Amino acid sequence: MSVSVTRVFDLLKYNLEKFSKEEFVSGKINGEWRKYSTQKFCELTDHVSRGLTTLGIGKGSRVAIMSANRPEWNICDYAILQLGAYQIPLYPTLAEHDMKFIIEDAEINVIFVADDQLYTKVKNVIAEVKHDVKIYSFDKVEGATCWEELIEIGKQNQGVDLEQYRAAVSPEDILTIIYTSGTTGTPKGVMLTHDNLVQNFKMSAVLLPPNVTHALSFLPLSHIFERMIHYLYVYLNIAVYYAESMDTIVADIQFVKPSGFSTVPRLLEKVYDKIVEKGKTLTGIKKMIFFWSLSLAEQYDTDKGWWYTFKLGIARKLVFKKWQEALGGNIQVIISGGAALNPRLAKVFWAAGLPVFEGYGLTETSPVISVNHFDAIKFGSVGKPIEGVQVKIAEDGEILVKGHNVMKGYYNRPDLTSENVDTDGWFHTGDIGELTDGYLKITDRKKEMFKTAGGKYVAPQIVENKIKEAPLIEQIMVLGENRKFPAALVVPNFETLKGWCRVKGIEYGSNETIVENKEVHEKFRKLIDEANKEFGKWEQVKQFALLPKEWSIDGGELTPKLSLKRKVILEKNKEIIEKIYKDAENYHPETK
Repeated sequence: MSVSVTRVFDLLKYNLEKFSKEEFVSGKINGEWRKYSTQKFCELTDHVSRGLTTLGIGKGSRVAIMSANRPEWNICDYAILQLGAYQIPLYPTLAEHDMKFIIEDAEINVIFVADDQLYTKVKNVIAEVKHDVKIYSFDKVEGATCWEELIEIGKQNQGVDLEQYRAAVSPEDILTIIYTSGTTGTPKGVMLTHDNLVQNFKMSAVLLPPNVTHALSFLPLSHIFERMIHYLYVYLNIAVYYAESMDTIVADIQFVKPSGFSTVPRLLEKVYDKIVEKGKTLTGIKKMIFFWSLSLAEQYDTDKGWWYTFKLGIARKLVFKKWQEALGGNIQVIISGGAALNPRLAKVFWAAGLPVFEGYGLTETSPVISVNHFDAIKFGSVGKPIEGVQVKIAEDGEILVKGHNVMKGYYNRPDLTSENVDTDGWFHTGDIGELTDGYLKITDRKKEMFKTAGGKYVAPQIVENKIKEAPLIEQIMVLGENRKFPAALVVPNFETLKGWCRVKGIEYGSNETIVENKEVHEKFRKLIDEANKEFGKWEQVKQFALLPKEWSIDGGELTPKLSLKRKVILEKNKEIIEKIYKDAENYHPETK
């Protein structure tokens, strides 16, 4: 009897039966690849499940995983799920107070951690937690219980009938509680069911080309985006390889030669910027061909006619073939999510023969709502809703979603649930958008829009994305709530800036000194003025400050999804912001 996938852990039997293979999931740890066959992976999963039952873990128990991406993450994930327990991912850089809140709120009993660093972090936190929490480490850590001990206990308890546990789990049961930090406030636990995830990966899977066989994974499994994509890969018989870290991606791509990967736009922007910087170092005819190809790519559309297609064929042979080789030479698809992708960048990658499927979703929607793909693409949009998902735009412009992907609710927060899911089952996303010919376009976050002192609304993300097109700009935040005009905090791309200073003969002492340099400031002024032309007078960035340090997750300015924590950035740069507006009043009467 063939296995039907209605619960996430059904994927394992489905794979054993349909496409058992030698390289099912692989991970690079300390420079070495560890490869697991389907058979070995499933055996280890069952051992961990049986080991967990001896700790009293069963239906409705709560087990957490705190680790970077590695095969052990997935083994424990499936082991927890097939017992009917809830898997709660903890992002490795979580602040201790957030971790304590989640452990207590979700009443977590067991935590798997990756290494000694995370073991110490978790041990310190659980010392302050009132209930008993057991820790197991993936690496061998002094003083810690290694997960291998749990595997051994599982081996000795072969009499535990896992089928009984599996049979007790229905598609409507909770699979995971994912705590989203958001950009403000206490973490809230999003409850997602097996059916939420299964429907989401099945409806997204139909959009992928059939020739995707190997995927590289580097976005965090702690987030619903990469986790759902892992399930999708497994469902489609795509072998998964985890990069060792963000620093090793180039080498890992060359080793795996993937046919696909998922990413956030920021990484694609960095790849593009590096390629363009290399192009600038070319000379003569090579440089001319490079920038001709780039200009051609920026005009890309799916129905440009034979003459454009002919020229693009030449550009692909002469220039874009090298781009493909830099990404391993086998890319069939790149999946992009988590933030808006610049339409110009999307066109360039598609033209280069590196199709980017840009999608949109939230943790609360499991996550995919809509996605661009080969049969339906519109640049500047996030595609059409996937099958089984309805989207409508509220009177105030907010995007509302209904369907199999909408969460069960926020854990322990019925107040928040009713605030975000109305009585007709529509989830209120908090994003502002528009629907044109079935294609969804995001214009801003409802809560991030601000009103200037003149009563005009400004959608900062649109302005930020336009200004960020300049390779010299790494990060930007537009602000101006109740102020006379919008201003911006700008973090330069310091590597690119060093090159620019070299060409201009400007001495580059340190980041701190260079952001004070008048010529540098003037250059950024021109870049911002150029971008301002796209916007109404009230939206234009009139003044800005250059900051010497990049915003980061560790610094507290970015969420794990790399979104700006606007309140934190405003608070940290209070004095700089006050100075921007004070100086403007003193020197620029027209901004009064």
